[in-house]
Amino acid sequence: MNRANTEKVIRVMNAVAAGQTAQTSSAIDTAGFEGVKLYSMFGTITAGAVTSVKVQQSSDDAAADAYADLTGTSITVADDDDNQVVVHDIYRPRERYLKVVISRATQNAVIDGIVAVLYGADKMPTTDDTTT
Repeated sequence: MNRANTEKVIRVMNAVAAGQTAQTSSAIDTAGFEGVKLYSMFGTITAGAVTSVKVQQSSDDAAADAYADLTGTSITVADDDDNQVVVHDIYRPRERYLKVVISRATQNAVIDGIVAVLYGADKMPTTDDTTT
């Protein structure tokens, strides 16, 4: 089986320069898929930085305040985790739409981007997003 026909790859956040502000990915529509793996990639993280990654979910992407934290998805990124990748695997999400939120505080952290890989497609072959 060719896995490329059963997965859809989307870049949901471009690289973000060193900073101390929270960054939120674009929405990931999980309709037609069993789950999604989310890869949050980091560059240089300054000593003393307080950085974390979490996933939020919503049944209505159009509503501005519709997203809520997905329990159990918060991961702390150590200040010596330069050039590392944080991976979330969300299997059968309760809500249709997901977003990744990276919180950065105290010191600078570089975000290299976020990639979503939707898997378990209902219809095959899948078509990758234009960001791929």
